[in-house]
Amino acid sequence: MSVKIVMNAEDIRRTLARIAHEIIERNKSTENLVIVGLHTRGVPLARRLADSIEKYEKTGVPVGMLDFSLYRDDLDPTEIKTALQRTEIPSDINGKSVVLIDDVLYTGRTIRAAMDALIDIGRPLSIQLAVLVDRGHREMPIRADYVGKNIPSARHENIEVHLVETDGVDEVVIISPPNNKSSVIPQEKPEEVRRSYHEAGK
Repeated sequence: MSVKIVMNAEDIRRTLARIAHEIIERNKSTENLVIVGLHTRGVPLARRLADSIEKYEKTGVPVGMLDFSLYRDDLDPTEIKTALQRTEIPSDINGKSVVLIDDVLYTGRTIRAAMDALIDIGRPLSIQLAVLVDRGHREMPIRADYVGKNIPSARHENIEVHLVETDGVDEVVIISPPNNKSSVIPQEKPEEVRRSYHEAGK
């Protein structure tokens, strides 16, 4: 297994500061802005971005969290109950500009599900998307409005965002299976990969 750190804590800090400035510039005002993080790592990223925006604009921005498990097309019905997490939208989103926050943009299916879930809650004026990493391989016509870093990757590789709030460290890593065999490291078991990675002391 090969593990390569492509963003460290300082890289992530600077990147989020830049995205916060871009959100402010695009929206002109924070008056009708709502930031919504997607579970799991989109939630702490959303809170950090809101803190940065408040620091620059001297005004708070509502921050929410969104669970979209019921709208996913890759879950067996028996898995949905265990996958459900908390949804909390702090204000009425009707007529507001909502910025969805996620850690990695990949096929686009997660964002499609998240937009469906959001529209069932209200009718925002616009939906924007900010991601820390865009790794490509889109399967749906979805594009991020704010991208921290474009990281071209092969499908057999895993790109993981680790955050202090969820993982005890801020970093983005690319994990490649030995001999480029994707079957060695299942895509759906990042916790096992992370555990072996840290136990190896890398």
